[in-house]
Amino acid sequence: MPESAVKKNVAAPTEISRDLAQHIAGLRYEDLPDYAVRAAKQFMLDTLAVAWAGSNSPGCADAHAMLADEGGRADGTVWAYGGKLPAPAAAFANSMFAAALDFDSLGRDAPSHVNIVVLPAALALAERRHVSGKEFLTALVAGSDLMCRLGVACESQGPSKGWFYTSVHGVFGSVAASARLMGLDAVGTRNAIGIAFSQAAGTQQANIEPSLTKRMQSGFASRSGVFAALLAARGLTAPRAVFEGQFGLFKLYQEGDAARLLDGLGSRFENGNLSIKKFPSCGCNHTALAGALQLTAEHDLQPDDIESIEVEVSPFINRLVGGDFDPSGDPQVAAQFNIRYSIACAITRRKFGLAELENDAVYDPGIGTLIERIKVVVDPKNKGNRGPIELRIRSRRHGNIACRVEHVPGSDEWPLSEREVADKCRECFALGAKPFTGKQTDLIMQRVANIEQTADMAEFFKDLL
Repeated sequence: MPESAVKKNVAAPTEISRDLAQHIAGLRYEDLPDYAVRAAKQFMLDTLAVAWAGSNSPGCADAHAMLADEGGRADGTVWAYGGKLPAPAAAFANSMFAAALDFDSLGRDAPSHVNIVVLPAALALAERRHVSGKEFLTALVAGSDLMCRLGVACESQGPSKGWFYTSVHGVFGSVAASARLMGLDAVGTRNAIGIAFSQAAGTQQANIEPSLTKRMQSGFASRSGVFAALLAARGLTAPRAVFEGQFGLFKLYQEGDAARLLDGLGSRFENGNLSIKKFPSCGCNHTALAGALQLTAEHDLQPDDIESIEVEVSPFINRLVGGDFDPSGDPQVAAQFNIRYSIACAITRRKFGLAELENDAVYDPGIGTLIERIKVVVDPKNKGNRGPIELRIRSRRHGNIACRVEHVPGSDEWPLSEREVADKCRECFALGAKPFTGKQTDLIMQRVANIEQTADMAEFFKDLL
């Protein structure tokens, strides 16, 4: 065999990983279009806000206490608590807080929670490294863009077998941002990606069997990306063909479309391909919530009116939120991941906000009675992740009423207003382990809006915590 053919066969399997590493290492703030910078700021603020509100949710205070007890370097600020932890630990804790209420942004084309993984990693290392706001934004965009691209590249091949997109893909978003902040060259970045691959894991079992592990999975990914970049910075090596190798990501988890993954890399950024959530619940519930609220308002529905409810959903929606409602394990997680609870709660309380995740709502006997009248029907032809759904209600006063909801609030087809987004942030910052005053909320919103002017990201939380 000619020598040139041998070289070609050796090089081909590593092209995806090589191209991604070169792109991440070479990206500069000046390369970022305005829309990518605006999106990074928008979703940073939303993620910080929901993390503040979630910081004292079940499990979060305990996780923080354990990490604080372990101690270590004072690298990254612990959101809503104050104090600093080593960068990997800070990334884990802050990511867990941001995931706790399931109120964070969600991918439009793939079911990944991007910013709850990438932002905690990027902010922790940005503080440790004392980088500028521009350097921080560059890393944040790089990691978020990669994670969004991976979601689309794999989702185009069909739904996963049950692994959790956010944590499996999240480790790559986290390590991309982390490698960029560590100033690694293309070789070091490639090693960091390879080290991160060995930690890629996560399962939807934590969604369908409600437990606090669900809110930790993003934290594992965020921490692992930071850890991988720190190891690579010390010269540790890793497999090169991370995505396309014989035992790479695309073989072990799900085939990926390499062309879609790399298309427009460096000239088009996907970090804005996300939606801000209107409801603190799994995105699979949002079309049903919107439908239940719509019919309740239109017909002044009362729980006692309703004889039966039928909600028709896709197999994907059914898999994640279509199971029986059982709050005995963890009431909050059960409420976030059950479509029956979502519908019954929306009709009974005529809203679905943070208060609807509290125990008094979850265990409301009126909601429980209505849940028993709700049936989930699966349409095997429906390939959607969050919609469409059809909601059919039989009531004593109105007979049969129904609606079909195609899109979730917060999507391109149903965008939230600037007022709705701002109100959500203010509500969330006023909650959590250390609620903000109005002035503190104004200050953090201003700092995010002008973050590219920050000289040292270690000063970002100054006078706030």
